[in-house]
Amino acid sequence: MDELAAPAPRIGGFERWLTLWVALCIVAGTALGHGFPAAFARLGAMEVAKINLPVAVLIWLMIVPMLLKVDFGAMREVGRHWRGIGVTVFVNWAVKPFSMALLGWLFLRHVFVDWLPADQVDSYMAGLILLAAAPCTAMVFVWSNLCRGDANFTLGQVALNDAIMVVAFAPLVALLLGLSSIVVPWDTLLLSVALYILVPVVVAMLLRRWILARGGQARLDAVLARLSPLSLGALLAMLVLLFGFQGRQIIEQPLVIAILAVPILVQVYFNSALAYLLNRRLCVAHEVAGPSALIGASNFFELAVATAVGLFGIRSGAALATVVGVLIEVPVMLSVVAIVNASRPWYLRGARRATWTG
Repeated sequence: MDELAAPAPRIGGFERWLTLWVALCIVAGTALGHGFPAAFARLGAMEVAKINLPVAVLIWLMIVPMLLKVDFGAMREVGRHWRGIGVTVFVNWAVKPFSMALLGWLFLRHVFVDWLPADQVDSYMAGLILLAAAPCTAMVFVWSNLCRGDANFTLGQVALNDAIMVVAFAPLVALLLGLSSIVVPWDTLLLSVALYILVPVVVAMLLRRWILARGGQARLDAVLARLSPLSLGALLAMLVLLFGFQGRQIIEQPLVIAILAVPILVQVYFNSALAYLLNRRLCVAHEVAGPSALIGASNFFELAVATAVGLFGIRSGAALATVVGVLIEVPVMLSVVAIVNASRPWYLRGARRATWTG
């Protein structure tokens, strides 16, 4: 079949060196935070209603250009790809947050409890839950492109996830934090959702409509091309800033970093495998199953970090846990992309057998 013989997707210049840029920013941020703690303390003190302003600005500069790519009219694709959409929604909202809460309980409260500071375990748990409760929206476009994903499906899924996140993120986080016996400051949580989901989505929708009305798709493509370096620069600057805030803790607590990485790694591989296998069983096309598995496993770490900072503070265990998510997100998701691409023939054979056997 042509699909079986199709060549592997080519990786562009940015994606090819993405892990390197992220690694350099992590090293630079950690070193700067450890070497100039007073400067980062001043940046950390720049808050309004517990929302860190430098982080907020960088997140806006990063995600608004990303959201400009999303055609919320692509929600109509939900009907055509209902099986793939259903699998991803199920994994994102009915499995991933709860599996992370279970994994956090298992590893942080039992397996590794003796190696963790007792007064930070609740905060670490909160960070893991925040990380799992926000499905990825921005980096999904990179992952989908690398696995030759269906563009319309990816847009439709991202649009649907954003719509669900606006109304479901805060209640879900509150539920899971409540189950973990952690006090939920609702005012800060709702403000974070408004700042990092609702307002950017509305701004991006209005700006996209305005650009398209004055120059069509060509004008939008030109604007996105100009904004792409800004979005990338904001991402890299945010990594430097976040790891700068946590620089001393990262250097002084390498064992804690390694322990926090364990449930995150297990969660990513478990949820991506679950979504991939469900799609295969339901005979979903591979170009839909690939991004479905990747969307089902990756996290909107920008929102998770910002919410953790707002809820618990920049130097809290929750903020550290979400930053660990940033640390491993790119290399782990690139490994999932490689698995999805390499397993394409196996996936297609199984999907055909499922079709024949009903």
